[in-house]
Amino acid sequence: MLQPVFTVPIFAVHGLLDGARGKGLATPEWLEGVLGRAGVSESLLELEESRVTVEQFNALFIAVKDSLNDECLGYLHGRPMRPGSVALMVRSAFSAHSLSFALRRLGESFALLQDDVGLVPVTEGTLGGIALEMRGGPGAHADFLHAHLLRVFWRLLVWLHGGRLVPQRFDFNFAPPLHAMSYGRIFSGTLCFGQPRTAAWFDADAFKQPVRRDRDALQSFLRATPGNVVGPYLNERSASARVRMVLQRASPEWPDLVVTAQRLHLSVSTLQRHLASEGTSFQALKDQLRRDMAIVRLTSSEASLVAIAADLGFTDSTAFQRAFKVWTGSAPGAYRARSRSR
Repeated sequence: MLQPVFTVPIFAVHGLLDGARGKGLATPEWLEGVLGRAGVSESLLELEESRVTVEQFNALFIAVKDSLNDECLGYLHGRPMRPGSVALMVRSAFSAHSLSFALRRLGESFALLQDDVGLVPVTEGTLGGIALEMRGGPGAHADFLHAHLLRVFWRLLVWLHGGRLVPQRFDFNFAPPLHAMSYGRIFSGTLCFGQPRTAAWFDADAFKQPVRRDRDALQSFLRATPGNVVGPYLNERSASARVRMVLQRASPEWPDLVVTAQRLHLSVSTLQRHLASEGTSFQALKDQLRRDMAIVRLTSSEASLVAIAADLGFTDSTAFQRAFKVWTGSAPGAYRARSRSR
C-alpha cells in the first residue's frame, strides 16, 4: 500500500526541544545525542524553512522523551509524565461502554500521572468536547504543551470512537503564533485562537455512542504510537488528501487539474470548491507534495538533482533548483549537504 509522503516544518522540531531548553537541560552533548538518534542534522535548525521527514520527527520525539523520561518533553512544571503514561490512559479507557465514560477515565488517569493540567468534559449547545485546565493561570504553560496535549487527546478520542469522530472546532488559549497557518495541517476543522481555554469540540451526540475497539485493536494502536498521536494528521477523506494521493500515485506523470478531477470523478469546479473550503488549491497541493518528495529524496538517497527534477515533473534541473529554494530558502545541493552534516 502506497504511504502518503509528508514532511514536518522545523518550528515543530524546535517544539520538541524547547521544553528541555527552558529547563537548561539542552546541553550541546544532549542536543547532539537526541538529534543523532533521529538522524536530524543540527544545521537544519538554523534554516527557517527547513523540514524533516515524518520518520525523523517521530524518532526525535522518542529520543527526547526517553532522554528526559517524560512524555511531555520537559514542559510540565511539576512531576514529569513518565514513559508509558499514554499507553496506560488508553488501556484505562478502551473498555469503557461509551465515549463519554471513556473520556471520564482518560481524565481520571491523566490526573494521576501529573499535576499541571486537568482534562475535563465541556458542552456548548449541540457541541461536546474536551478542554485543558492549565493550572497556574493564562500563560503559565508553553503554547506547545497546549497544542501537544490537545492533539494527543483528540486522536485518542477519534481512535476510541472507531475513527469516525469529526472535530467541529479547536480552541486555543493563546494568540495566533507565527506559524498559525501550519496549524491547519496539524488540526482539522475550524481553528480559533485567543480563546478562554484550549479545547476540541465535536457533535455532542457522539459521546453517547459506544467505544468501538477490542483488545487486538488496542495492541495495534499501541504498536503505532507515538506516530499515531504526535505525527502529522491525515484526513484520508478530505479533498486535499485525495488530490495528493492521485498525484503521488501518478508520479512522474503529474496530471493537471482537469485530469486529476476526472480521476476523482468530480468536475473541475467542484474539486476547486472543495479545495477552497479546505483553505488550499490544486497548485499549492502539487507544490507541497513535490517539496516533500524532494526533501525525502535528498535526505535519504543518492539520486542526482537531474533525476529528482525529472521525477517531480520539472523540465530541467535549473527549474527544480529554483522552486526548491522558494520552498525551503536553500538550494537543493546545499540542503542535502546540511541534512547530512553532523
